Amino acid sequence: MSQAKSQPEWSAEELRRAIKSAGVALWTWIIDDDTFVMDAKAYELWDISHETDLTFEHLSAKVHPADRDRVRAAFVATRAIDGPFEIDFRILTNAADVRWISARGEGNEGDATTQKMTGIFLDVTGRKQAEEGHELLAGEMSHRVKNLLALAAGLTNITSRSTDTKEEMAKQLTQRLTALGRAHELVRPLPDGQGEAALLGDLFTVLLAPYDDVGAFAGRIRVAVPRMGLGEKSATSLALVIHELATNSLKYGALSNDKGLLDISGALVEDDIEIVWSEHGGADARSPQAMEGYGSKLLQRTISGQLGGSINYNWVDGGVVVTLRMKESHLST
Repeated sequence: MSQAKSQPEWSAEELRRAIKSAGVALWTWIIDDDTFVMDAKAYELWDISHETDLTFEHLSAKVHPADRDRVRAAFVATRAIDGPFEIDFRILTNAADVRWISARGEGNEGDATTQKMTGIFLDVTGRKQAEEGHELLAGEMSHRVKNLLALAAGLTNITSRSTDTKEEMAKQLTQRLTALGRAHELVRPLPDGQGEAALLGDLFTVLLAPYDDVGAFAGRIRVAVPRMGLGEKSATSLALVIHELATNSLKYGALSNDKGLLDISGALVEDDIEIVWSEHGGADARSPQAMEGYGSKLLQRTISGQLGGSINYNWVDGGVVVTLRMKESHLST
């Protein structure tokens, strides 16, 4: 029967190299006089200069205001606890950047008479940003799915009003849902090397075709915008905007009944492209306070952040006029 191998003894130099390679910062808090001792990596992590009398209050001032009370309460609570603890929080660097820190340690080192805590700091900014990105993506995907279900329901209602038999309704509904599927493809970026994603007018035409009986250039949806090419990123962003505006119109505006009209016009204004989305014959005008959901925030973020522009609403009797201003230079990327 073989004997278990004994655990190796690591030298102090080996431990230092391991700590350095892992990006670990060391600290000790002497509770009685509030002294906080840290190694050079910790000072670098917190973005503070070396001080001879560093205290817990010094560090608390660097903690993000939204996390400060929680961090103080957690550290105070561990004074009476023997054993490990862990807490994640944000700090503000001197450059006003936000950095996520994970503090892990051992309260009293297992001995309540020592009145000190020892532990490590880890920079977990990358992990936290990835988690936030996943949450944002999940929220956006959930929003898109809800929108697509609402669009499918709205298209079903539109088709039912314009057909007399179930066979005719099934045929037209299938055609519209197929068109909606083609339009949804425009929301995804094109692979590298495929050039411009679409023409501005084609983007509106394809995305709005499912809502019109006879297409976007005839019937109750009319499109007249300058002929210009869109880059991959801008086409993706603008497609999201058109989807959102069309969804709102289908739920509440001109496309919610069989008498409403939708006009989309555009013009070059200095270095901007101005798009006017004008609805007539819809339900009663909705107040700006009603436009505070995720969709409205998505519109604002997309227009201002990704297209370098602005969006304004003007509620009128039986409709709304939405004015989009976007940088022409942004639309080419």
